[in-house]
Amino acid sequence: MSGVLLTGASGFIGRHALGVLLARGDEVHAVARREGPPQDGVTWHEVDLLQPHAAEGLVRAAEAERLLHLAWYAAPGRFWTSPENERWIDASLRLLRAFGEAGGGRAAMAGTCAEYAWDQAPLRERNTPLEPSTLYGACKHATDVAATAVARELGVSLAWGRVFFLYGPGEDPARLVAAVALGLLAGEQVPTSEGRQRRDFLHVRDVARAFVALLTSDVTGPVNVASGQAVAVRDLVTLIARETGGLERVRFGELPPRAGDPQVIVGDVSRLTDEVGFQPAITLKEGISGTVAWWEEQLRAGRTAVPEAGRVRPR
Repeated sequence: MSGVLLTGASGFIGRHALGVLLARGDEVHAVARREGPPQDGVTWHEVDLLQPHAAEGLVRAAEAERLLHLAWYAAPGRFWTSPENERWIDASLRLLRAFGEAGGGRAAMAGTCAEYAWDQAPLRERNTPLEPSTLYGACKHATDVAATAVARELGVSLAWGRVFFLYGPGEDPARLVAAVALGLLAGEQVPTSEGRQRRDFLHVRDVARAFVALLTSDVTGPVNVASGQAVAVRDLVTLIARETGGLERVRFGELPPRAGDPQVIVGDVSRLTDEVGFQPAITLKEGISGTVAWWEEQLRAGRTAVPEAGRVRPR
């Protein structure tokens, strides 16, 4: 067995993780519903993991020694409550079991900060209560609990990366950073909430690097994949506006706050820093500047459209 089996390889995190793995010289078995472009070092597997027996056939074909499982339902806004989350519990566990039974030794899987009770800050892996308030968070947490048992049974070393708030090139245009950037680049008025809530943002390339670092470490259990810094959403939007030259078109306070929205969501990154040995490489200012430039190019080339104004509020 050799190489890395990467699911969600065409997704927001996955496409960046693919690049990180290839830069390391890894042989990658990349899984997506549609095969990606030919690349040296990549074997594409066009597989729908929700289909019966898909996991078993995939694992036999790949014969990979490591698994990085990033695939999940991720439609913006809808993923919080979609029944698709329930299907991904079963698909993820079937994949992990097939991988372990085939002799796979190391796996890292993607969880979420939504597994935590959000009434504390910072959120810590070892002592913050796990009380998800959404179906998405509950299904991720259920997968973590069951996957830990499966991994123990089969002798697989398993890490669970809890992702916080990410942004960067290639994200869905309806997500916060992309929607604000696209609206301002198009010359539109962009309504937002007051943006006083603070969130932990990390550039998607750093998220991908963190998952690869986690996969190649010997750290097991939950690890926060975060920056460890709480940034006011208002300050994030202001950074975007200054990069686009559209600060006067941001309508702070025009949208009401979401009921029950936590004031602060930030992760403790001690495990990621001290045990995994990971440090982010991209500052928020650098990341926003590069992301705005990327969206500007997409608009110029006609490869994207501006999402409906007012449709997005930060979680």
